[in-house]
Amino acid sequence: MERKKLIFLDIDGTLTPAGSNVPPRSAQNAVRAARENGHKVFLCTGRNPAMLAPVLAYGFDGAVSLAGGYIFCGSEVIYDCPMTELQRDTALTLLHREGVFCTLEARDATYGDESLDSFLSAAPAGNSEIERWRRALAEDLGILPMSQYDGRPAYKVVFMCTDARQLAPAKAALEQEFLFCAQQVEAHGCLNGELINRAFDKGRGVLRVCSRLGFSAEDTIGFGDSMNDLEMIETVGFGVCMENGSDALKARSDLICPSVEQDGLASAFAQLGLI
Repeated sequence: MERKKLIFLDIDGTLTPAGSNVPPRSAQNAVRAARENGHKVFLCTGRNPAMLAPVLAYGFDGAVSLAGGYIFCGSEVIYDCPMTELQRDTALTLLHREGVFCTLEARDATYGDESLDSFLSAAPAGNSEIERWRRALAEDLGILPMSQYDGRPAYKVVFMCTDARQLAPAKAALEQEFLFCAQQVEAHGCLNGELINRAFDKGRGVLRVCSRLGFSAEDTIGFGDSMNDLEMIETVGFGVCMENGSDALKARSDLICPSVEQDGLASAFAQLGLI
């Protein structure tokens, strides 16, 4: 690939082991080498800027954060779309009424239901998003009690429950405005996902960065592992799914590379001629 590329990397389960802030050394070297070769590398993640900051420190050109709700190139913010207060309050009220555990993500803080740690400790292993939250709580990565939420702008709600029927009232009220993006986790005995504002997604985040930097979508490459990466994978010119990723995402990807723990990112970067 001779033309310069715009590369988008999911974090959990793709760039780093789920819940970790430290990419494998091979991935750090691959990102550095790709940028030295003139390619631009962006994080493309559901994390908010506060939770992605430790990863950003390894050297990136910006991020599509909050699943596309807040995007920055270097120090320039190019898109910012929080939920309305009514959307936020409706989602939390209806989800809590059905016993759904929630985290609420603002740009610079994350708030979780006080009983969330008990729910996560009982959830089986194997789901990258569940592992991310479990590890975030265990390592005290700044998740505040929901009771401390102060009304600052929020961008998305992450939900966790045991039965899809618990989501029905919130879906009935909000599905026209929000995509209920759930992981395929039947084998894990736990349903988790996100309410993503239909005004944005990771795919449109890719296009917004392309427009700002003057890239064609065909010159973009995206790396992901779960169904919350679907819009990114379907938008980029070339989509890569990790071996540890969702079977449904693999079916929509152009390449399947080794898992994050087996230096998959570096392997794919080399195979695609980025380094």
